[in-house]
Amino acid sequence: MGKADLHVHTSHSDGMCDVPELLDYVESETDLDLIAVTDHDSLSGAREARERCARGRYRFAVIPGMEVTTIEGHILALFVEEPPPSLRPVEETLAAIHRLGGLAVVPHPFTWLTRGIGLRHLRRILASEIDGVHVDAIEVTNQTPAGRIGARKARRLNRDEFGLAEAGGSDAHFLPVVGTAHTEFEGRSVDGLRTAITARTTRGVSGRHPSLGEIGYTSVVRQTYRGIMATPRAMGWGPTARSFVQRIVSVR
Repeated sequence: MGKADLHVHTSHSDGMCDVPELLDYVESETDLDLIAVTDHDSLSGAREARERCARGRYRFAVIPGMEVTTIEGHILALFVEEPPPSLRPVEETLAAIHRLGGLAVVPHPFTWLTRGIGLRHLRRILASEIDGVHVDAIEVTNQTPAGRIGARKARRLNRDEFGLAEAGGSDAHFLPVVGTAHTEFEGRSVDGLRTAITARTTRGVSGRHPSLGEIGYTSVVRQTYRGIMATPRAMGWGPTARSFVQRIVSVR
């Protein structure tokens, strides 16, 4: 069975490592077959990672991805070569991801600590009959404090109601977290992962999360600030603020 960490951040957004550091860490400290670089509202980190990985002598592969900020919450766009629209209604972004040939994953659902898709919005998406407006997988493992809040509920509802492919991602912003959660799938290739997600045969797996002491308290404080600034830096303060107000209205 292959292992893919489908949710990793770099210094191109709010991650605390640059791309070369990430690639070297994955090579030497993990047994991952694939990683998806999914920086906030930008493909630049994913593009750099894939290009460096192709030029280097690495045993793993990089999937281009992006964590897209929609009005209703974040969506992971995997296998995309162009950025889907950010700060738009989630249905618009989902349709764009699929037009671009990508797959859509719901990260850290049902959490109040970050912009996670809520249950009402997810059910609305799943009931949609609009072409391209669907999700392909849902995270049932996520190693951030925000992600762990809704993980158990996501796994239960997916088993009993949704029937989506399971996704596992570390949502790593620090090197020691990379690979501590992953998606298990049959095969070890990029094509194999995509086939498994489409067939809904993947499994989200969670491992040990490093302690705050191992990560470093100063690093956590610095990353928190970078996280707050990630979307405004990518999209601008005005559009980000307006989208936040729209989100408040949408969840009422």
